[in-house]
Amino acid sequence: MKTLYIECHMGAAGDMLLAALLDLLGEPDVWTGKLNALGLPDVHISCEAGIKCGLRGLRAAVTVHGHAEDGHHHEHHSHTGLSDIQKMIAALPLPQKVRDDAAAVYQLIASAEAEAHGCPVDLVHFHEVGALDAVADVAGVCLLMDALSPGRIAASPVHVGCGEVQCAHGVLPVPAPATAALLRGVPVYGGEVRGELCTPTGAALLRYFVKEYIPLPLMAIEKTGIGLGKKDFAPRANCVRLFWGDNFDGGGALQGGQGANGTVAELCCNLDDMTGEEIGYAVGALFGEGALDVFTVAAQSKKNRPGVLLSVLCREGEADRFAALMLKYTSTFGVRKRLCERYTLERSVERRGTPYGPVEVKTGEGYGVRREKAEYESAAEAARARGVPLRDVTGKI
Repeated sequence: MKTLYIECHMGAAGDMLLAALLDLLGEPDVWTGKLNALGLPDVHISCEAGIKCGLRGLRAAVTVHGHAEDGHHHEHHSHTGLSDIQKMIAALPLPQKVRDDAAAVYQLIASAEAEAHGCPVDLVHFHEVGALDAVADVAGVCLLMDALSPGRIAASPVHVGCGEVQCAHGVLPVPAPATAALLRGVPVYGGEVRGELCTPTGAALLRYFVKEYIPLPLMAIEKTGIGLGKKDFAPRANCVRLFWGDNFDGGGALQGGQGANGTVAELCCNLDDMTGEEIGYAVGALFGEGALDVFTVAAQSKKNRPGVLLSVLCREGEADRFAALMLKYTSTFGVRKRLCERYTLERSVERRGTPYGPVEVKTGEGYGVRREKAEYESAAEAARARGVPLRDVTGKI
Protein backbone atom coordinates (compact mmCIF):
# COMPACT_ATOMS: atom_id res chain seq x y z
CA MET A 1 0.00 0.00 0.00
CA LYS A 2 1.34 3.43 -0.91
CA THR A 3 1.88 5.51 2.21
CA LEU A 4 2.33 9.25 2.63
CA TYR A 5 3.93 10.24 5.92
CA ILE A 6 3.97 13.90 7.00
CA GLU A 7 6.71 14.97 9.39
CA CYS A 8 5.44 17.95 11.42
CA HIS A 9 8.46 18.59 13.65
CA MET A 10 8.15 22.27 12.75
CA GLY A 11 4.38 22.37 12.56
CA ALA A 12 2.51 22.83 9.31
CA ALA A 13 1.23 25.71 7.20
CA GLY A 14 -0.72 25.68 3.95
CA ASP A 15 2.17 27.00 1.85
CA MET A 16 4.64 24.54 3.44
CA LEU A 17 2.40 21.54 2.71
CA LEU A 18 1.85 22.80 -0.85
CA ALA A 19 5.60 23.22 -1.42
CA ALA A 20 6.38 19.78 0.05
CA LEU A 21 3.86 18.12 -2.27
CA LEU A 22 5.25 20.03 -5.26
CA ASP A 23 8.73 18.81 -4.33
CA LEU A 24 7.49 15.24 -3.87
CA LEU A 25 5.61 15.05 -7.17
CA GLY A 26 8.29 16.78 -9.21
CA GLU A 27 7.78 19.23 -12.10
CA PRO A 28 6.73 22.08 -9.77
CA ASP A 29 6.54 24.56 -12.65
CA VAL A 30 3.99 22.38 -14.42
CA TRP A 31 1.84 22.07 -11.31
CA THR A 32 2.02 25.76 -10.39
CA GLY A 33 1.04 26.50 -14.00
CA LYS A 34 -2.08 24.37 -13.53
CA LEU A 35 -2.86 26.17 -10.27
CA ASN A 36 -2.41 29.61 -11.84
CA ALA A 37 -4.78 28.55 -14.62
CA LEU A 38 -7.61 27.96 -12.13
CA GLY A 39 -8.70 31.58 -12.44
CA LEU A 40 -8.56 32.70 -8.81
CA PRO A 41 -8.89 36.51 -9.11
CA ASP A 42 -5.53 38.33 -9.08
CA VAL A 43 -3.84 35.31 -7.48
CA HIS A 44 -0.40 34.12 -8.55
CA ILE A 45 1.38 31.04 -7.19
CA SER A 46 5.12 30.60 -7.56
CA CYS A 47 7.64 28.08 -6.32
CA GLU A 48 11.39 28.29 -5.98
CA ALA A 49 14.21 26.24 -4.47
CA GLY A 50 15.63 27.38 -1.16
CA ILE A 51 17.76 26.27 1.78
CA LYS A 52 17.03 26.19 5.51
CA CYS A 53 19.92 25.30 7.80
CA GLY A 54 21.67 23.57 4.91
CA LEU A 55 18.57 21.60 3.90
CA ARG A 56 17.36 21.98 0.31
CA GLY A 57 13.65 22.25 -0.33
CA LEU A 58 10.97 24.23 -2.16
CA ARG A 59 9.29 27.40 -1.02
CA ALA A 60 5.79 28.25 -2.30
CA ALA A 61 4.52 31.82 -2.42
CA VAL A 62 1.03 33.11 -3.10
CA THR A 63 0.47 36.76 -4.00
CA VAL A 64 -2.91 38.48 -4.25
CA HIS A 65 -3.07 41.79 -6.14
CA GLY A 66 0.73 41.56 -6.17
CA HIS A 67 1.02 41.34 -2.38
CA ALA A 68 1.76 38.38 -0.10
CA GLU A 69 -0.33 37.77 2.99
CA ASP A 70 1.56 38.25 6.24
CA GLY A 71 0.20 36.82 9.47
CA HIS A 72 -3.27 35.48 10.23
CA HIS A 73 -5.79 36.02 7.49
CA HIS A 74 -8.98 35.71 9.52
CA GLU A 75 -10.95 38.69 10.75
CA HIS A 76 -14.58 39.66 11.16
CA HIS A 77 -14.51 43.18 9.72
CA SER A 78 -14.38 42.26 6.05
CA HIS A 79 -16.71 41.30 3.25
CA THR A 80 -15.63 37.78 2.32
CA GLY A 81 -17.81 35.17 4.01
CA LEU A 82 -17.78 31.39 3.87
CA SER A 83 -20.56 31.30 1.28
CA ASP A 84 -18.48 33.52 -1.02
CA ILE A 85 -15.51 31.22 -0.65
CA GLN A 86 -17.59 28.09 -1.20
CA LYS A 87 -18.98 29.59 -4.42
CA MET A 88 -15.46 30.44 -5.51
CA ILE A 89 -14.29 26.87 -4.87
CA ALA A 90 -17.33 25.38 -6.63
CA ALA A 91 -16.48 27.39 -9.77
CA LEU A 92 -12.87 26.21 -10.00
CA PRO A 93 -12.10 24.04 -13.07
CA LEU A 94 -11.09 21.06 -10.95
CA PRO A 95 -12.36 17.46 -10.63
CA GLN A 96 -15.46 17.27 -8.44
CA LYS A 97 -13.65 15.28 -5.74
CA VAL A 98 -10.96 17.95 -5.47
CA ARG A 99 -13.59 20.72 -5.20
CA ASP A 100 -15.41 18.70 -2.53
CA ASP A 101 -12.17 18.21 -0.59
CA ALA A 102 -11.28 21.90 -0.76
CA ALA A 103 -14.77 22.96 0.32
CA ALA A 104 -14.67 20.54 3.26
CA VAL A 105 -11.27 21.87 4.40
CA TYR A 106 -12.50 25.47 4.31
CA GLN A 107 -15.62 24.45 6.20
CA LEU A 108 -13.32 23.14 8.95
CA ILE A 109 -11.49 26.48 9.02
CA ALA A 110 -14.72 28.47 9.23
CA SER A 111 -16.16 26.23 11.96
CA ALA A 112 -12.99 26.60 14.03
CA GLU A 113 -13.03 30.39 13.62
CA ALA A 114 -16.70 30.48 14.63
CA GLU A 115 -15.92 28.47 17.76
CA ALA A 116 -12.96 30.67 18.61
CA HIS A 117 -14.99 33.89 18.24
CA GLY A 118 -18.25 32.56 19.67
CA CYS A 119 -20.39 33.32 16.64
CA PRO A 120 -22.32 31.36 13.99
CA VAL A 121 -20.34 30.07 11.03
CA ASP A 122 -22.24 32.29 8.58
CA LEU A 123 -21.09 35.39 10.49
CA VAL A 124 -17.39 34.55 10.18
CA HIS A 125 -15.68 36.72 7.58
CA PHE A 126 -12.19 36.58 6.15
CA HIS A 127 -9.76 39.25 5.06
CA GLU A 128 -9.84 39.20 1.26
CA VAL A 129 -6.11 38.76 0.64
CA GLY A 130 -5.77 36.12 3.34
CA ALA A 131 -8.87 34.25 2.16
CA LEU A 132 -7.63 34.04 -1.43
CA ASP A 133 -4.18 33.05 -0.18
CA ALA A 134 -5.70 30.20 1.85
CA VAL A 135 -8.01 29.09 -0.98
CA ALA A 136 -4.99 28.81 -3.27
CA ASP A 137 -3.09 26.74 -0.69
CA VAL A 138 -6.08 24.53 0.07
CA ALA A 139 -7.03 23.97 -3.58
CA GLY A 140 -3.41 23.24 -4.45
CA VAL A 141 -2.92 20.72 -1.65
CA CYS A 142 -6.22 19.00 -2.48
CA LEU A 143 -5.30 18.75 -6.16
CA LEU A 144 -1.85 17.31 -5.42
CA MET A 145 -3.23 14.89 -2.83
CA ASP A 146 -5.67 13.66 -5.46
CA ALA A 147 -2.82 13.20 -7.92
CA LEU A 148 -0.87 11.13 -5.38
CA SER A 149 -3.91 9.15 -4.14
CA PRO A 150 -2.09 7.49 -1.20
CA GLY A 151 -3.68 4.43 0.37
CA ARG A 152 -2.54 5.55 3.82
CA ILE A 153 -1.83 9.03 5.20
CA ALA A 154 -0.11 9.34 8.57
CA ALA A 155 1.73 12.11 10.36
CA SER A 156 3.97 12.73 13.33
CA PRO A 157 2.68 14.55 16.40
CA VAL A 158 2.42 18.25 15.54
CA HIS A 159 4.85 20.81 16.97
CA VAL A 160 2.77 23.94 17.50
CA GLY A 161 5.44 26.24 18.97
CA CYS A 162 4.83 28.51 21.95
CA GLY A 163 4.55 32.16 22.94
CA GLU A 164 2.24 34.64 21.22
CA VAL A 165 1.17 35.57 17.71
CA GLN A 166 -0.04 38.89 16.30
CA CYS A 167 -3.29 38.60 14.37
CA ALA A 168 -6.16 40.84 13.27
CA HIS A 169 -7.78 40.76 16.71
CA GLY A 170 -4.63 41.46 18.72
CA VAL A 171 -1.98 39.32 20.36
CA LEU A 172 -3.10 35.73 20.94
CA PRO A 173 -1.39 32.76 22.62
CA VAL A 174 0.13 29.96 20.54
CA PRO A 175 -1.51 27.83 19.32
CA ALA A 176 -4.12 30.37 18.23
CA PRO A 177 -7.68 29.48 19.34
CA ALA A 178 -8.82 28.38 15.86
CA THR A 179 -5.72 26.23 15.44
CA ALA A 180 -6.28 24.65 18.85
CA ALA A 181 -9.88 23.85 17.90
CA LEU A 182 -8.77 22.21 14.65
CA LEU A 183 -6.13 20.13 16.44
CA ARG A 184 -8.51 18.83 19.10
CA GLY A 185 -7.77 15.12 19.55
CA VAL A 186 -4.50 15.37 17.60
CA PRO A 187 -1.23 14.71 19.50
CA VAL A 188 0.61 18.03 19.73
CA TYR A 189 3.53 19.49 21.67
CA GLY A 190 5.19 22.87 22.12
CA GLY A 191 7.70 24.76 24.19
CA GLU A 192 10.79 24.10 22.06
CA VAL A 193 10.45 27.01 19.61
CA ARG A 194 8.97 30.44 20.32
CA GLY A 195 6.58 31.37 17.58
CA GLU A 196 3.57 30.01 15.68
CA LEU A 197 4.52 26.83 13.83
CA CYS A 198 1.08 25.50 12.92
CA THR A 199 -1.40 27.83 11.20
CA PRO A 200 -5.18 27.34 10.95
CA THR A 201 -4.88 26.40 7.27
CA GLY A 202 -2.16 23.87 8.00
CA ALA A 203 -4.14 22.44 10.92
CA ALA A 204 -7.30 22.13 8.78
CA LEU A 205 -5.44 20.28 6.03
CA LEU A 206 -3.94 17.87 8.56
CA ARG A 207 -7.32 17.39 10.19
CA TYR A 208 -8.96 16.54 6.88
CA PHE A 209 -6.37 14.26 5.31
CA VAL A 210 -4.43 12.58 8.14
CA LYS A 211 -6.00 9.46 9.65
CA GLU A 212 -3.35 8.52 12.22
CA TYR A 213 -0.55 10.22 14.16
CA ILE A 214 2.34 7.85 14.78
CA PRO A 215 6.15 7.65 14.59
CA LEU A 216 7.55 7.08 11.11
CA PRO A 217 6.13 3.64 10.20
CA LEU A 218 8.04 0.74 8.74
CA MET A 219 8.05 1.61 5.05
CA ALA A 220 10.23 1.46 1.97
CA ILE A 221 10.81 5.13 1.15
CA GLU A 222 10.81 5.88 -2.56
CA LYS A 223 11.11 9.65 -2.43
CA THR A 224 10.79 12.64 -0.13
CA GLY A 225 9.44 16.16 -0.47
CA ILE A 226 10.49 19.18 1.59
CA GLY A 227 8.43 22.35 1.92
CA LEU A 228 10.20 25.36 3.44
CA GLY A 229 8.50 27.93 5.64
CA LYS A 230 8.86 31.70 5.40
CA LYS A 231 10.37 32.21 8.86
CA ASP A 232 13.78 31.21 10.18
CA PHE A 233 14.11 29.34 13.47
CA ALA A 234 17.82 28.44 13.31
CA PRO A 235 19.39 26.14 14.26
CA ARG A 236 16.16 24.26 13.40
CA ALA A 237 15.25 23.88 9.74
CA ASN A 238 11.74 25.32 9.34
CA CYS A 239 10.19 22.77 6.99
CA VAL A 240 7.58 20.10 6.49
CA ARG A 241 9.02 16.83 5.20
CA LEU A 242 7.03 14.17 3.32
CA PHE A 243 7.94 10.50 2.90
CA TRP A 244 6.39 8.44 0.11
CA GLY A 245 6.71 4.70 -0.32
CA ASP A 246 5.34 1.24 0.32
CA ASN A 247 3.93 0.33 3.71
CA PHE A 248 5.54 -2.80 5.21
CA ASP A 249 4.30 -3.03 8.76
CA GLY A 250 0.72 -4.15 8.19
CA GLY A 251 -0.33 -1.75 10.92
CA GLY A 252 1.70 -3.48 13.62
CA ALA A 253 4.46 -2.27 15.85
CA LEU A 254 7.77 -0.85 14.80
CA GLN A 255 9.72 -2.59 17.52
CA GLY A 256 9.36 -5.93 19.29
CA GLY A 257 9.71 -5.45 23.04
CA GLN A 258 7.86 -5.70 26.29
CA GLY A 259 4.21 -4.79 26.47
CA ALA A 260 1.59 -4.27 23.79
CA ASN A 261 2.92 -2.24 20.89
CA GLY A 262 0.05 -1.60 18.52
CA THR A 263 -3.65 -0.73 18.65
CA VAL A 264 -6.08 -1.94 16.01
CA ALA A 265 -9.84 -1.82 15.60
CA GLU A 266 -11.77 -5.08 15.38
CA LEU A 267 -15.06 -4.75 13.48
CA CYS A 268 -17.60 -7.58 13.57
CA CYS A 269 -21.02 -8.44 12.19
CA ASN A 270 -23.22 -11.56 12.08
CA LEU A 271 -24.42 -12.81 8.70
CA ASP A 272 -27.07 -15.45 8.05
CA ASP A 273 -28.60 -14.43 4.72
CA MET A 274 -25.62 -14.39 2.36
CA THR A 275 -24.33 -17.20 0.18
CA GLY A 276 -20.81 -18.54 0.54
CA GLU A 277 -19.92 -16.91 -2.78
CA GLU A 278 -21.19 -13.52 -1.59
CA ILE A 279 -19.27 -13.77 1.68
CA GLY A 280 -16.13 -14.83 -0.18
CA TYR A 281 -16.48 -11.83 -2.47
CA ALA A 282 -16.89 -9.50 0.53
CA VAL A 283 -13.79 -10.94 2.21
CA GLY A 284 -11.75 -10.40 -0.95
CA ALA A 285 -13.04 -6.84 -1.34
CA LEU A 286 -12.15 -5.96 2.26
CA PHE A 287 -8.65 -7.37 1.83
CA GLY A 288 -8.36 -5.39 -1.38
CA GLU A 289 -9.21 -2.19 0.51
CA GLY A 290 -6.20 -2.73 2.80
CA ALA A 291 -7.65 -4.53 5.83
CA LEU A 292 -5.00 -6.00 8.12
CA ASP A 293 -6.97 -9.23 8.40
CA VAL A 294 -10.42 -10.57 7.48
CA PHE A 295 -11.80 -13.88 8.75
CA THR A 296 -15.05 -15.74 9.39
CA VAL A 297 -16.17 -18.05 12.19
CA ALA A 298 -19.23 -20.30 12.19
CA ALA A 299 -21.96 -18.84 14.40
CA GLN A 300 -25.52 -19.62 15.46
CA SER A 301 -27.73 -16.76 14.33
CA LYS A 302 -31.28 -15.60 15.02
CA LYS A 303 -34.21 -17.98 14.49
CA ASN A 304 -31.81 -20.92 14.85
CA ARG A 305 -30.23 -20.21 11.46
CA PRO A 306 -26.59 -21.19 10.87
CA GLY A 307 -24.48 -18.18 10.01
CA VAL A 308 -21.00 -16.71 10.16
CA LEU A 309 -19.29 -14.08 12.25
CA LEU A 310 -17.32 -11.78 9.91
CA SER A 311 -14.41 -9.97 11.57
CA VAL A 312 -12.16 -7.27 10.11
CA LEU A 313 -8.98 -5.92 11.66
CA CYS A 314 -7.87 -2.44 10.60
CA ARG A 315 -5.94 0.53 11.90
CA GLU A 316 -7.80 2.51 14.52
CA GLY A 317 -7.97 5.60 12.32
CA GLU A 318 -9.58 3.61 9.48
CA ALA A 319 -12.39 2.05 11.53
CA ASP A 320 -15.09 4.34 10.12
CA ARG A 321 -14.04 3.63 6.54
CA PHE A 322 -14.02 -0.15 7.01
CA ALA A 323 -17.34 -0.12 8.88
CA ALA A 324 -18.85 1.63 5.84
CA LEU A 325 -17.24 -0.97 3.54
CA MET A 326 -18.68 -3.83 5.60
CA LEU A 327 -22.13 -2.27 5.33
CA LYS A 328 -21.57 -1.91 1.59
CA TYR A 329 -20.34 -5.43 0.82
CA THR A 330 -22.52 -7.44 3.22
CA SER A 331 -26.20 -7.64 4.11
CA THR A 332 -25.70 -6.62 7.75
CA PHE A 333 -27.63 -3.75 9.30
CA GLY A 334 -24.94 -2.99 11.88
CA VAL A 335 -21.24 -3.34 12.68
CA ARG A 336 -19.69 -3.67 16.14
CA LYS A 337 -16.33 -2.10 17.01
CA ARG A 338 -13.78 -2.62 19.73
CA LEU A 339 -10.15 -1.54 20.11
CA CYS A 340 -7.51 -4.19 20.71
CA GLU A 341 -3.89 -3.93 21.75
CA ARG A 342 -1.55 -6.19 19.81
CA TYR A 343 1.80 -7.80 20.53
CA THR A 344 3.67 -7.96 17.24
CA LEU A 345 7.09 -8.92 16.03
CA GLU A 346 9.18 -6.45 14.08
CA ARG A 347 8.93 -7.46 10.44
CA SER A 348 11.35 -7.31 7.56
CA VAL A 349 11.33 -8.83 4.08
CA GLU A 350 14.34 -9.89 2.01
CA ARG A 351 14.82 -11.71 -1.27
CA ARG A 352 16.91 -14.88 -1.01
CA GLY A 353 18.34 -17.22 -3.60
CA THR A 354 17.17 -20.86 -3.62
CA PRO A 355 17.70 -23.80 -6.00
CA TYR A 356 14.32 -22.83 -7.48
CA GLY A 357 15.09 -19.15 -7.95
CA PRO A 358 14.85 -16.06 -5.72
CA VAL A 359 12.10 -16.14 -3.06
CA GLU A 360 10.94 -13.39 -0.70
CA VAL A 361 11.32 -14.32 2.97
CA LYS A 362 9.60 -12.54 5.87
CA THR A 363 11.40 -12.39 9.22
CA GLY A 364 9.83 -11.52 12.58
CA GLU A 365 11.82 -10.59 15.70
CA GLY A 366 11.04 -9.49 19.24
CA TYR A 367 10.19 -10.72 22.75
CA GLY A 368 13.12 -13.14 22.55
CA VAL A 369 11.63 -14.73 19.43
CA ARG A 370 12.95 -14.90 15.89
CA ARG A 371 11.16 -16.69 13.05
CA GLU A 372 11.07 -16.59 9.31
CA LYS A 373 8.98 -18.01 6.50
CA ALA A 374 8.72 -17.76 2.77
CA GLU A 375 6.09 -15.38 1.42
CA TYR A 376 3.44 -17.61 -0.13
CA GLU A 377 2.98 -15.85 -3.48
CA SER A 378 6.72 -15.65 -4.07
CA ALA A 379 7.29 -19.31 -3.14
CA ALA A 380 4.28 -20.44 -5.19
CA GLU A 381 5.55 -18.57 -8.24
CA ALA A 382 8.92 -20.30 -7.95
CA ALA A 383 7.24 -23.70 -7.47
CA ARG A 384 5.02 -23.23 -10.54
CA ALA A 385 7.97 -22.11 -12.66
CA ARG A 386 9.91 -25.33 -11.82
CA GLY A 387 6.90 -27.65 -11.67
CA VAL A 388 7.61 -28.81 -8.11
CA PRO A 389 5.46 -28.99 -4.95
CA LEU A 390 5.33 -25.88 -2.80
CA ARG A 391 6.96 -27.72 0.11
CA ASP A 392 10.09 -28.33 -1.98
CA VAL A 393 10.59 -24.56 -2.27
CA THR A 394 9.66 -23.63 1.29
CA GLY A 395 11.87 -26.42 2.62
CA LYS A 396 14.92 -24.69 1.14
CA ILE A 397 14.41 -21.44 3.08
